[in-house]
Amino acid sequence: MVKLTDQEFLEFVGYMQKNYGIDLTKKRILIEGRLSNLIEKKGMRSFGEYLDSIKRNNKDEITTLVNKLTTNYTFFNREENHFKFLREVILPYQEKNNKSKILNIWSAGCSSGEEPYTLAMVLDDYFKFMSSQWKIQIYATDISENVLSKAREGIYGDDSLKDLPESYKKRYFEKTKDGKYQVLPEIKKNVTFKVFNLMDTVTAKNKYDVIFCRNVMIYFNAETKIKIVNKFYEATKPGGYLMIGHAETIQRDKSKYIYISPAIYKKE
Repeated sequence: MVKLTDQEFLEFVGYMQKNYGIDLTKKRILIEGRLSNLIEKKGMRSFGEYLDSIKRNNKDEITTLVNKLTTNYTFFNREENHFKFLREVILPYQEKNNKSKILNIWSAGCSSGEEPYTLAMVLDDYFKFMSSQWKIQIYATDISENVLSKAREGIYGDDSLKDLPESYKKRYFEKTKDGKYQVLPEIKKNVTFKVFNLMDTVTAKNKYDVIFCRNVMIYFNAETKIKIVNKFYEATKPGGYLMIGHAETIQRDKSKYIYISPAIYKKE
């Protein structure tokens, strides 16, 4: 087993913090455990040698590294109260006041696609036959190309759908031959998946009515969280919302967002 030296650990922490905002200061065992075998398989003798190959900007290596050091656990209809708030508060307001009938939603840190597809289903269910009158775009991003490939495929097992209403399972999925669930094209067409690093500049041509960034900022330190929340604020339309994970909080004196209820914030 390749051992992680103190110096290599500090270099890894610094590299991941600077480039991806991921705080690994308390994750030494995780780094060593998840990367040691990979480094051996590559015929490398140290973590330093592996980090040097990463720094040469080998895209495949970087994707593998990010996948190894982050957890992509999610499922359909996770933290259901956000979707309930969308259905009961945001969409009725949009229906009444949005004259352009253009709705932009960003699912940041979308992982394997369950969140943006749930959003697409809620929107389709709410607007029903009126959906053709609206231009709905759900922009779904993640740092990992690996999970985005799964998201674009749109095939899921029973576990992923355990919290989804039975009516949604019947309306928005097709059963595959091996008993899995394939998201229907009519839902897929509303979602655009793209690799995006939250440390990068947000260049939204059209600002967002709602931004979902849930259970992503747990990987960031306090300073990075504030920077990212402020980026979201600039990318949110006046009257728009930010949804974060229930285990996450925003320091009220560090952001212009107005607290609405647990994990729901609004831009006035």
